[in-house]
Amino acid sequence: MYPAIEPYETGMLDVGDGNLIYWEVCGNPDGKPAVVVHGGPGSGCSVNSRRTFDPERFRIILFDQRNCGRSRPHASDPATDLTHNTTQHLIADMERLREHLGVDQWLLYGGSWGSTLILAYAETHPERVSEIVIVAVTMTRRSEIEWLYRGVGRFFPEEQERFRQGVPEADREGDLFALLAGYARLLSDPDRQVREKAATDWVTWEDAVISQESNGKPGAYSDRPADAVMAMTRICSHYFANAAWLEEGVLLREAGKLAGIPGALIHGRLDLGGPLHTAWELSKVWPDAELHVVEDSGHTGSQTLRKVLHEAIERFSPVQDPATD
Repeated sequence: MYPAIEPYETGMLDVGDGNLIYWEVCGNPDGKPAVVVHGGPGSGCSVNSRRTFDPERFRIILFDQRNCGRSRPHASDPATDLTHNTTQHLIADMERLREHLGVDQWLLYGGSWGSTLILAYAETHPERVSEIVIVAVTMTRRSEIEWLYRGVGRFFPEEQERFRQGVPEADREGDLFALLAGYARLLSDPDRQVREKAATDWVTWEDAVISQESNGKPGAYSDRPADAVMAMTRICSHYFANAAWLEEGVLLREAGKLAGIPGALIHGRLDLGGPLHTAWELSKVWPDAELHVVEDSGHTGSQTLRKVLHEAIERFSPVQDPATD
């Protein structure tokens, strides 16, 4: 990673529906535009993401998606209405931010949930995308949500049972999506103790899923600040209970719209929460993307994965003028 840097420009973009989106720009004002699309949904952008790109060659753009990070209103407040927080809203926010910053085309970088939003944006506005780099590829299909919150439970039956018991029995009858909707209701409950227990139950399950990764760390989700945990769990349950408002399989079916956009798909073979199969499927229908399988990495990455990521971004980096060396 490159040395830590501070943004030279920040702002709050009014995207309508009472929402203000935090954004910042780092690096070279005349460099190649690259935007970081964070995961979660609802995690907020990390300052370390600034360090992924060479600040001499890139104009590095970060933003917090609706209702998380430094965007306002914040989802940790149960009074914050999430009705206007959907995948389609986030695509429109990204396009409004691009226009606001005067960017013609930008490189898209992100992972996990961020990869779903990247693909949805790129398939909507392919002419605005120069390249794509994705780590931990997901498309948030119902089948992938089913795996993350039920299928992978065959490795963690005790932890999964605790997760299921986190909502009243009446709220978990029927399919998995009833359970996720039950969590969404609890996380919006006016009683703070109810909300806090639901948030704890949710991140305890997320921690369990990555607990066997050799390069992971304990409490990767639960160790975050309380407001950040509350916002992330509330937004996650809101999105996943609604299958991210995406028609099942649409991002894979529409991948032909990515033709001509160079891409790098980087995925850990040991990713239990988001199995490699999704990245492999996408690579089959997007011939301009290269699939890199990292043998020692799970969802939380590894030194090897970071090396592969650096090499992928370097391949898409503008050539530096020797006069500036």
